[in-house]
Amino acid sequence: MVSEGEAATSLQVLRRLDTGPRGLTEAEAAARLAELGENSPPLPHTVSWPLRCARALRDPFTAVLLTLGLVSALVASWGTAVVILALVAVSCGLRAAGEHRADRSLAALRELVAGTATVLRRAGAGAEPRAREVPVAELVPGDVVRLGPGDLVPADVRLLRARGLTVHQAALTGESAPVAKAAVDVPAIADPAGAADAGPFQVPYLCFQGSGVASGSATAVVVETGERTRFAVAHGAAAPREASAFDRSVHGISWVLIRFMLLTPPLVLMANAALRGRGLETLPFAVAVAVGLTPEMLPVIVTTCLARGAALLARAHQVVVRRLPALHDLGAVDVLCLDKTGTLTEDRPVVERALGPGGENDPEVLRWAAVGAWWTLQLAELPAPDALDEALLTAAGPAGEEYDGIGAVPFDPGRRTATAVVAGTLGTHVLVTKGAAEDVLDRCDLNSAERERLLALAAREAGAGLRVLGVATARRASRTRPYTAADEHGLTFRGLVTFRDALAPGAAEALRGLTDLGITIRILTGDHPATAARACRDLGLGAVEAGVAADGAGPEAGGTDPVGTGAVPGPVVVARCTPEDKARIVAGLRAAGHTVGFLGDGVNDIPALRAADVGIAPRTAVDLARETADVVLAEKDLGAIGHAVTAGRRSSANIASYLRVTLSSNLGNVIAMLAAGLLLPFLPMLPVQVLAQNLCFDAAQLAFAHDRPGPAALRRPTVLRPRAFLRFITGFGVLNAIADLATFGVLALALRGPDALDDQAVFHSAWFTENLLTQALVMFLLRGGTRPGPVGRAAAVLAAVGLLLPPGPLGAALGMTGLPPSYHVLLAAVLGLYAVALRAVRARHDGRRPAQS
Repeated sequence: MVSEGEAATSLQVLRRLDTGPRGLTEAEAAARLAELGENSPPLPHTVSWPLRCARALRDPFTAVLLTLGLVSALVASWGTAVVILALVAVSCGLRAAGEHRADRSLAALRELVAGTATVLRRAGAGAEPRAREVPVAELVPGDVVRLGPGDLVPADVRLLRARGLTVHQAALTGESAPVAKAAVDVPAIADPAGAADAGPFQVPYLCFQGSGVASGSATAVVVETGERTRFAVAHGAAAPREASAFDRSVHGISWVLIRFMLLTPPLVLMANAALRGRGLETLPFAVAVAVGLTPEMLPVIVTTCLARGAALLARAHQVVVRRLPALHDLGAVDVLCLDKTGTLTEDRPVVERALGPGGENDPEVLRWAAVGAWWTLQLAELPAPDALDEALLTAAGPAGEEYDGIGAVPFDPGRRTATAVVAGTLGTHVLVTKGAAEDVLDRCDLNSAERERLLALAAREAGAGLRVLGVATARRASRTRPYTAADEHGLTFRGLVTFRDALAPGAAEALRGLTDLGITIRILTGDHPATAARACRDLGLGAVEAGVAADGAGPEAGGTDPVGTGAVPGPVVVARCTPEDKARIVAGLRAAGHTVGFLGDGVNDIPALRAADVGIAPRTAVDLARETADVVLAEKDLGAIGHAVTAGRRSSANIASYLRVTLSSNLGNVIAMLAAGLLLPFLPMLPVQVLAQNLCFDAAQLAFAHDRPGPAALRRPTVLRPRAFLRFITGFGVLNAIADLATFGVLALALRGPDALDDQAVFHSAWFTENLLTQALVMFLLRGGTRPGPVGRAAAVLAAVGLLLPPGPLGAALGMTGLPPSYHVLLAAVLGLYAVALRAVRARHDGRRPAQS
């Protein structure tokens, strides 16, 4: 949307800025510079690496690991302390590196701003203006600047005069084609229809900081500088990024673990002190139990899963994941927001059909339009062919060369027409005029009724989402005097040529693939609603009702969201979106509980890229958009996003399987150890044996990083929900504890009576073996896949270690001994019953839970 100040005429802008065509005086410029500050983006505050690492300790899981590591060091459990503190150091280093990369992207803002600018300044009120070079940082609102080919636009400016000016706005919009600009005046209204429809970057009389002059020259007045330019506002440098879906999930699970871990050591100490008279000598055991509850391999498993998935994705599909947790967030995405142009459609139009004055198909209309396009391109010396002209020449084939060109009046944004003049029959010239339908009709010899009928025909085609071009001709006596815009009158209307956006190859198939993955598509575009809806229909998406973005509207602003933010059965179009609208809609979807991905390629997309859980940009995007994005695609291809989503779900499913297995098994072991500690006259397991068991279990679980989850895990978005995990680990943890406690009965029978439980070495060995065997069963039965795979093989190795380690030399060093054969027979019976119960509970759980982790 264009503001009232931007929509004012050039004279009104000059008056508002208290300046004139001769520019400011040096004194006025100095005063404004002191008041408004330099014309440069704000630099990020430099933070030292130690401080960055210290900030990472605010993460609850990292803080708990640090506490356990320090406690382990205090009780001289050096092996545990070294492992845990190493994990803390790695976690802090990764977070600090991420913050450093974000600061680098902010500093890159200055690289897109020119070093100097040509400005008109006066020594005093009565002095003549002089053009001189000044640093861009010293420009102020009211300065009059000159622009030429190759110049970077140094601030947001309003054109006063322009000649053949075209600018590259790729740094702002991501579109590679140069945009024509002109110093046209408009009525002073708050929302000019043309400007509102096109968006600020397409308004012909405005140029913005960060764009570059492709051709022509201009004189302009500076209207905004520094943090107030659209370039700086669109980047949103001051807005901190909210926590992603991955961060929210891990934080939630971490707090669940913290509650258990904080309760475990005091319970162990108090129970042993009250019932067994043991005091601080049980502290190492209490710490070992707390560590046993902690999934200390979580950082390693997460990093390995995500890094391996990202490496495979880059190698197979040329998709680069710049922030590893973003791969998990991709797996959780249930809403994908994207622009229409360049994603669903190519950045070029194609001819739909040519209509005569009666609305019938008429190929002659296309032929005349192509003749005009050919000779305008040949004679007007345009810097680049117009996209509509290219579409006309492509559709018509060879056209125009059969005539001799006489002259051309190129397109002008003010009159919205272009005219080519060719030689006709002997002694005549033919004018071929094409342009906006209403402007062409104004130049035709028509009565009011016929003109209204033809305007209605053009409006009908435009309402169907097509771009409409009017075509008219006139035969005049030949002359040598050059033709001008004044000759565009008394024309004969030939008809209309309509255009649609060229569909991106593979877009329809990719959209179907994404919707099959359970992802809702939201199309956020600056185009007209009918144009966007037409593109969706052409892609086979069915009937689509397009909403219009409105300032302040939407659930987060307390208004009515024109398209809603809940789950919808198909893609939704939001048209006439500004950068702020895109970010607002993305934020609203996240507030409604969705995990949102956003695909963008321009500086104007940066607010939405930052607001989304996952920002996605193609390799051809502007530097700042790529720096902001979490995922970079080799091409702007929706099919690649589908592959990335599948890779994210595969990695997330493996992480979720690890957490399910680890937390349920660990909780069961902790409950059983607490109970055994109260029933036995000695510790149920020595601290070194607890740590050895954890080491074996943790090593086996590294296989989860290489597992291939079942197809069911890839069909729907993967979400790690703390409450669901708490219910899962509680149910299966209690079942695991029952199996552990059943070991008491087995030991009593196998070792001939309850008195045999006094043999500490036998008890420790038996429970060590039973724990590793139950953990192997949990790994195999709770992983969620159908084939054994790497996890099945790791579970078999873990079971073998549980059976072979106690009677071996390493078992003796750990205080364990061999077990009688009768124990193994009874243990097999217990484990068989446990496996059946585990299968039954898992089947019941899978039948009740939604399709998610």
